[in-house]
Amino acid sequence: MNLHGIIPAIVLPMTEDYRIDESALEGYVEWLLRQGCHGLAINVDTGEGPHLWPEEKVRVIQIVKGVVGDRVPIISGLGAAFTEQAVRAAQEAEQAGADGLLVFPISAWRGRPLPADLVYDYHKAVAQAVSIPLIAFQLQDALGGVEFDAPVLKRLFELEGVIAIKEACFDAKKYVETVRYLRSLPRDITILTGNDNFILESFVLDADGALIGFGTLATQLQVQMYDAWRSGDHDTAFRIGHRVQKLADVIFDQPVRDYRVRTKEALVMQGVIPRATVRPPLQGVDDEERQKIRIALEEAGLL
Repeated sequence: MNLHGIIPAIVLPMTEDYRIDESALEGYVEWLLRQGCHGLAINVDTGEGPHLWPEEKVRVIQIVKGVVGDRVPIISGLGAAFTEQAVRAAQEAEQAGADGLLVFPISAWRGRPLPADLVYDYHKAVAQAVSIPLIAFQLQDALGGVEFDAPVLKRLFELEGVIAIKEACFDAKKYVETVRYLRSLPRDITILTGNDNFILESFVLDADGALIGFGTLATQLQVQMYDAWRSGDHDTAFRIGHRVQKLADVIFDQPVRDYRVRTKEALVMQGVIPRATVRPPLQGVDDEERQKIRIALEEAGLL
């Protein structure tokens, strides 16, 4: 799998009674493909994956696969509480049409020291149960994730089935340390930034792509930014980067947990999805917050 470029983590359009809006999802995915994205990530936090029933996650994969076909890779989030559950969910995702899996950290890994085998064994069990590749996920502790040290990373990438990492510590120092270490390993590892707070800078610091929730907004601009950077047109890349980062900072303002509904509100304002419904316990935003989003979209030239 050639993972690179802008891979939006998509939202999940919902009906007023919190069910999957299938027709809206199909139209939204077609819109994203027209923006030139290089892949799609579904059933992750942006798409309220942790708040979906297992059968709903399968249905999301089926719907998106039906629209996308083989045009771009479809990465499905894999969240579980224990190994057997992860294996079953991985097999269901593969059967439904996922091309790869983003393996979410689990609570059993929390705390220090973190034994390398604890992370290795979990990924190994999943990798052996499916034929599609895995993406490891390093996520900031404060967001419920787990940060890996060098011994864990070394052991983890002994697994051929683990081909990439999403690095989302939201800390440039930790990001640089992780990238530097992974580039020193004897195999090629795809590095995807998950840091919505420094997107272009992640490419400057050697990311191969971005698997981010903000990727579903200003998608075409971000693709242009990525292409400009890769082609050596750094002035254009930084001009676009400054433009999109101002919007990203509004979407990912405190409290960060509201970025999902802010993203949906922005997509409603753009006419991409019909409503900004989120599934409880997530909540909507007030009119003042909605106006901030509208102003940010206008300033980015996206309304």
